[in-house]
Amino acid sequence: MRGRDPETGEFYSPSRTQQRIEALEIRSLAEKLVALPAAQLARLPIPEELRPHIVETQRITSHIAHKRQLQFLAKQMRREEDEVLEAIRDAMDEGGEAARRETALLHQAEQWRDRLLADGDDALAALLEEFPTANRQKLRQLVRNAVDEKTKNKPPRAFRELFREVRELLSSTDTPDDEAAAE
Repeated sequence: MRGRDPETGEFYSPSRTQQRIEALEIRSLAEKLVALPAAQLARLPIPEELRPHIVETQRITSHIAHKRQLQFLAKQMRREEDEVLEAIRDAMDEGGEAARRETALLHQAEQWRDRLLADGDDALAALLEEFPTANRQKLRQLVRNAVDEKTKNKPPRAFRELFREVRELLSSTDTPDDEAAAE
């Protein structure tokens, strides 16, 4: 039902270009959904009638058939309300934010580990000042073992364990601050 408003001369419905842009955005969203693992899909607010189409698209491996099924999935998604699609996009963006936070945490843990190995007791004192709940004895032993491994060209077992310990320490102290900020 496309036509012009007699008073303003504007079209009643979106232009074909706008419709095409919206269809391509929905197809892009469909591609992202198909690329997600089942565990992540389960957490998204996807309507039940779309789930079988997503699973079917993931199952198909033939290039042309996969492309055709992806187009069909996008067509089914275009039938959904805009609010439903926005909710899916928002939920996927939150997952992206969590991934960015996790990456930042890993980088921070790497920096602490490198600093502990380079500066020794001075870095350990700084870490313990910032994180008083840390196990001083275990961290000191891991640092000592990691330095010993490096000098003797041994496998980096303590090096990795030190990283895990620091990451665990950083993540355990991160969560209460995040919850306090949310309240």
